[in-house]
Amino acid sequence: MWYNNRLVLFTYAHVNTRYAFAGIEGVSGGWKRIAPTSPDGVTNVLDILKVAQGNKRRVHVYIANDGMIYAAIMLP
Repeated sequence: MWYNNRLVLFTYAHVNTRYAFAGIEGVSGGWKRIAPTSPDGVTNVLDILKVAQGNKRRVHVYIANDGMIYAAIMLP
């Protein structure tokens, strides 16, 4: 399900692993893991979310039924 026009509240990543998480405004359940589909995929989604958080920009985020983040788009 897409969650549109949301702020990124917090991000976290563990060094040398594909464990990265984010908290998204209005999404229940707190921390959502970025799906570990590939190392670059985790890094790319995390980078989008971190830049959006740091600059108070809004994002569209896709969170699947498994509760993981699979995609993020930063809004202009």
